[in-house]
Amino acid sequence: MTATLKDLRPAYVAGIGFHRYQFISETPYVELGLTAVRAALADAALPWEAVESAYFAKALLPMAPGRAMLRHLGATGLPIVHVENASASGSAAFRHACMEVAAGLADIVLVVGVDKPMPVSRAESLARIGNLADDAFAPFTHFALLADAYASRTGASVEDIALVAVKNHRNGSMNQFAQHQKVRSLDEILGGKKIAGGFTSLQCTPVGEGAAAVIVASEEGLRRCGLGLDRAVRVVSSAGRSQRVYDDATRYDAMLTEETAAIALRDAQITAAHLDVVELHDAFTVEEVEYVEAMGLCGDGEAIPLLKEGAFDIGGRCAVSASGGLISMGHPIGPTGVGQIGEITRQLRGEAGARQQPGARTGLAHMVGVGAVCYVHVLQRP
Repeated sequence: MTATLKDLRPAYVAGIGFHRYQFISETPYVELGLTAVRAALADAALPWEAVESAYFAKALLPMAPGRAMLRHLGATGLPIVHVENASASGSAAFRHACMEVAAGLADIVLVVGVDKPMPVSRAESLARIGNLADDAFAPFTHFALLADAYASRTGASVEDIALVAVKNHRNGSMNQFAQHQKVRSLDEILGGKKIAGGFTSLQCTPVGEGAAAVIVASEEGLRRCGLGLDRAVRVVSSAGRSQRVYDDATRYDAMLTEETAAIALRDAQITAAHLDVVELHDAFTVEEVEYVEAMGLCGDGEAIPLLKEGAFDIGGRCAVSASGGLISMGHPIGPTGVGQIGEITRQLRGEAGARQQPGARTGLAHMVGVGAVCYVHVLQRP
């Protein structure tokens, strides 16, 4: 059997930092990223010179932007790895940083995600394998069809699924780093600009710009810098998978999520019932509904009744998307998976303020990248 993170030395999140996720502006990506990195270093009480390795997550920026940004902190000669994995870029970078620390190859590692919207094409367009509806299908049409299928399968209504957006906009209104910071009623959600099927703009993630950073460290590294584990949060498992052939080809995101989450929970030696906070890939409202069922927070078809009961609210059984999720927090792509780790760390430290899930001890972060890859991490406070 292969080793898991729990079989290696512990890796901890020791510092977190953000630049607010926002609509595109004239702010240079260097300023976005350095704001987050400096905040993470300050939060960890570590000097830049203590960082031994760096992972830079991006999906939209040009080639190798990390060196041009990080040199402003000092040219220390540390290795820099650039990671692009679609929406899961930050999640993949975080996983590799954890593995590097857990394996004893480094003691203090930076993970930073930065992005600004730029025109890019997906690899499928260059693969010379055509699709029958290239000119008709976009992500929002795919998920609008999934929402229709979910409604047919479970009896949920358009209004029921839109309640995800009501919850997440409410959570995001209390998050100073969120792109959308306004409470929205169900009528406002449903009355927004029509996108596809039952989706309106407020049920879909905005893609903007921003940055998030975390410091991953070993206990030895922190002790060497005169620090302890008082505010450190342990990464107890990390799982990554890619898409395979599924019996239901239309729900590959959910089935990939089910497999990846099962591995992460198994490796953490817990079940979904132990989770206090979850940050997941809710680029569209139906995704949250599908994924909470897929990862075992509830059974098939049970997500909507539990949502209505407040089970997934802050203060409920498990706070889902307490940050506001992609729908309200935003989805600048490269930073998103890193930002999820920052939110969970804040929750497990008990430092989330008005968004604090009472007694939070265990959290899970989940991201998919164009349905082709999926990453799930489980964090616990010591």
